[in-house]
Amino acid sequence: MDVPPGATPGTGAAGGATPDVPEGKAAPGGPRRSVGGWFGSVEVLAALLVLLIVFREQLAAALAGPRLQTWTTVFVSVLVQAVPFLVFGVLLSAVIAVFVPRSFWARALPRHPALAVPVASAAGVVLPGCECGAVPIAGSLIRRGVTPAAALAFLLAAPAVNPIVLAATAVAFPGAPEMVLARALASLVVAMIMGWLWLRLGRADWIRLPHRPELEGTSRGAAFWAAMRHDIIHAGGFLVVGAMAAASINVLVPERWLQTLADSPVLSVLALAVLAVLLSLCSEADAFVAASLSQFSLTSRLVFLVVGPMVDLKLISMQAGIFGRRFAFRFAPATFVVAVGVASLAGTVLL
Repeated sequence: MDVPPGATPGTGAAGGATPDVPEGKAAPGGPRRSVGGWFGSVEVLAALLVLLIVFREQLAAALAGPRLQTWTTVFVSVLVQAVPFLVFGVLLSAVIAVFVPRSFWARALPRHPALAVPVASAAGVVLPGCECGAVPIAGSLIRRGVTPAAALAFLLAAPAVNPIVLAATAVAFPGAPEMVLARALASLVVAMIMGWLWLRLGRADWIRLPHRPELEGTSRGAAFWAAMRHDIIHAGGFLVVGAMAAASINVLVPERWLQTLADSPVLSVLALAVLAVLLSLCSEADAFVAASLSQFSLTSRLVFLVVGPMVDLKLISMQAGIFGRRFAFRFAPATFVVAVGVASLAGTVLL
């Protein structure tokens, strides 16, 4: 098992002494208890379930309002779309973190970082997943020695150019097959540009991958399940925060504004770019939403399809959780600007 630079391997489940733990806190991997030792996460969950049962009638009455029903529907739909792909991504991330040796990536990717970026971008074509799964995978790639520029290029390309997404786009736009080509090319170009920009301008201290003591000093099987549990809880929590934000925006933005914005070519592009960020749709479903926005031009809808899988509320939240807030608050705005520019140019040329 590889140990991150500067980290001290622990003995963990393999035996031996466990590291010193501050008073009132549990050792890594053990049950989390309060200082008094009486209440932990299981007890809190049980108490919440009891409260839900006791106050179920009051809760049902509170959810009866139409706006709150809309909020609940959007929140649940985002989670239902994203969770299966998040689990798939976490599973693949754990496999990469535990079973794939560093030597594999040295052979699979070109040695020169600038050449590794387009190869990693093209690798997204063969992985059926969405942005929720690509974030933990990119984190594992960096841990296994892949240059961050290549891992970030894969992170951006995979959700937009995999076969499932392209097939969904073709079905959603049966009368405009050029949308599939435009989406694939524009997404690949954005991913490569951002990878090369990271090589030029990125700083290593902007990425703060969390320390993973549960992967040290244990068998591969135990490390695999520990990595799965950690990533599901960690990335899943940020996914819930992003889904809540997307649902809130969905309720607060009046639909009549969309028609007004659609009348201006420039404003329509910017409006759908911002809408893609706020709606936080899964990349497997966003083409059908874009097709329904028939009052907008094909170019503005292409911008919607390119921006959405690369920059949205839940994705920014998950990036902050996996890579750190310093990274997310720099990388997301830069990606947004590049994606809008490239997609607008691709729409002008190809559509």
